[in-house]
Amino acid sequence: MQPQILVLKEGTDQSQGKPQLISNINACQLVVDAVRTTLGPRGMDKLIVDHSGKAVISNDGATIMKLLDIVHPAAKTLVDIAKSQDAEVGDGTTSVVILAGELLKRLKPFVEDGVHPRIIIKALRTAARLAIERVKELAVKVECQSPEEQRELLRKCASTAMSSKLIHQQKDHFSKIVVDAVLSLDAPLLPLDMIGIKKVSGGALEDSFLVSGVAFKKTFSYAGFEMQPKSYDDCKIALLNIELELKAERDNAQIRLDNVKEYQKVVDAEWQILYEKLAALHASGANVVLSMLPIGDVATQYFADRDMFCAGRVPAEDLRRTQRACGGAVLSSVRDMKTDSLGRCQHFTEKQVGGERYNIFTGGIKHGPEGCPAAKACTMVLRGGADQFLEETERSLHDAIMIVRRTIKNDAVVAGGGAIDMEISKHLREYSKGVAGKEQLLVAAAARAFEAIPRQLADNAGLDATGLLNKLRQRHHAGDVWYGIDIQKEDIADNYVNCVWEPAVVKINAITAACEAATQILSIDETIKNVKSEAPPQMPGRGMGRPMMG
Repeated sequence: MQPQILVLKEGTDQSQGKPQLISNINACQLVVDAVRTTLGPRGMDKLIVDHSGKAVISNDGATIMKLLDIVHPAAKTLVDIAKSQDAEVGDGTTSVVILAGELLKRLKPFVEDGVHPRIIIKALRTAARLAIERVKELAVKVECQSPEEQRELLRKCASTAMSSKLIHQQKDHFSKIVVDAVLSLDAPLLPLDMIGIKKVSGGALEDSFLVSGVAFKKTFSYAGFEMQPKSYDDCKIALLNIELELKAERDNAQIRLDNVKEYQKVVDAEWQILYEKLAALHASGANVVLSMLPIGDVATQYFADRDMFCAGRVPAEDLRRTQRACGGAVLSSVRDMKTDSLGRCQHFTEKQVGGERYNIFTGGIKHGPEGCPAAKACTMVLRGGADQFLEETERSLHDAIMIVRRTIKNDAVVAGGGAIDMEISKHLREYSKGVAGKEQLLVAAAARAFEAIPRQLADNAGLDATGLLNKLRQRHHAGDVWYGIDIQKEDIADNYVNCVWEPAVVKINAITAACEAATQILSIDETIKNVKSEAPPQMPGRGMGRPMMG
């Protein structure tokens, strides 16, 4: 008898062949089912409780995928494409997962019938190429004659991105805020980190507002703070990374003294250093002093006597945003302070928002010999009931901000609501009829997969999906390319006319990512799980005087 040859460590889990591929596809189906119902304006939300007991309520595909602790190696691919779609475009994360899952589901019968995965992959790549070409061909380049027209286009795209979120009732209010926020940034980069989002619980969603500048929560303050002025026009801002208080020695310093006078000199020297720093700040002409480190009670009182405002322990990101918006530099020493190292802003004020007080800087000023304006920044202050609600609002706004940024960079749009998906499906179905061999069936299967998005939109709204899809197929066959599902009227409608628009780049990215994920999963025919190595036994601790072992 032939002895069994062990190449891999005993206990290694090795599965291969067709059953392995089918099991991977089934695992992906389960992941898709987790996010399937969140798609569209009538999508449901998910409540996810993590291992530490924190509850998150979300409708955002990428957030849900990140929070699901998926251990299946093949199903993790779907998590990756949702993350990449979120990072690249910001919206369409649920669509991309559903599309990848549906492609695998439609192609699964062919795997079971013994078609070689390579043939399926080749057909899938062809289908993806044709789909992207069709989107580019149909995308409407919107010519914006005036800033008003551009703003209106961006508002429509932001509204479409928000229509499936928790805040869809207030989408008119928030779409204006989002568009104003993105347009206030520096073109062409439109840096995301210049939009700050602050959450204040309490109040209604409509009370949320946009500050065209920097706003942050009032920091911890000492006595004397209330005597400081809370409003300035055309003020200079000193940004520091210095502690303005008497601090205890960190190291175990020793000073040997033989009389009291010498001790007094040491104390005086400490006070002297502090007062020199404060005098230098006052002499620089700064009205507002912000520091990352604490500003003590003596310094607070000193500034109050001289009509200066100060805030210590300012979070680093807020200080950095203030610096980029108002100019200046973050100083770690007050020696040789020059006027160009101070930031400037047109107006500074402290305002009560709900139960919190906020310091608000608005309007950067041109300064320096070249007169270069400082970077533009803005801050959204969100109001609302529960903390989970505010977090979901922030996630929804993030998607809308990303969409508006993308639309500014690529101003081609397509109609949403399943219209472009039905058109791609029809295009692929017609193409497949002209292809011989197995590829004909495979491309037709991919065409059916694209119908998953309009079908899911209808299912989530409780409509008759089969009836609506039949109507849509008939309309698209007649050449009405922009017909999709209208959730409000519970029927089909021309979504381009109804202004349900999304940037073409969202669709292109989604198709590319979904097809890549599907091809990757189809090309895996073996999974080898290495057995977990056992930890070496711990040595018992040696007691006092216990001899060394061994």
